[in-house]
Amino acid sequence: MDEKEATRERILAAAGARFMHYGYQKTTMAEIARDLDMSTGNLYRFFPSKLDIAEAIALFHEQDEDALLERLTENLDDPVETYRNFCRTVLEETFRVIAESRKVFEIAQAISSERPQFANRRLAVERIYIGRILRAGVEKGQFAPLADIEFTAEMLQCATMKFRYPQLSNCFNLAMLRRELEGVLDLLFVGLRAR
Repeated sequence: MDEKEATRERILAAAGARFMHYGYQKTTMAEIARDLDMSTGNLYRFFPSKLDIAEAIALFHEQDEDALLERLTENLDDPVETYRNFCRTVLEETFRVIAESRKVFEIAQAISSERPQFANRRLAVERIYIGRILRAGVEKGQFAPLADIEFTAEMLQCATMKFRYPQLSNCFNLAMLRRELEGVLDLLFVGLRAR
């Protein structure tokens, strides 16, 4: 790793620690620079804004999310159960992360409101995995033939968005969310079921 990359990693670590302690909104670029014993001007050479730092941190954590989605769609023997498990796991993981720290929620809100393309790109990645499940369901005869798998994946994602981002619905009762998710999935599978 070269010196520039090492400095970027130090910045991300210091900013992440400050965000988690004081919160994203209460953190300034000057404070991050001070934590690193560098000038604010030097910090701006690496990251044009605090939001760029937050996005870089989120990009780093995407690797873990991608690995999770990959694991959730490895076994497609029962696509209905795979999709149920996919939705359940995403709900549980999102809820866990937010419950552990409202500061993570604050960072997620800042990125999604100021950089919607970031959230849209993440949703597009998730749809790839949903499409994989749908294809397997059609091949195995669990789902009716679908004219447009990508469109269907997008609509399934829309129907379950509340469970992907429960914090956006200001719903923090996990038991209620679990119950609602199962009901929504039951209805979705009625529509998808092969006749």
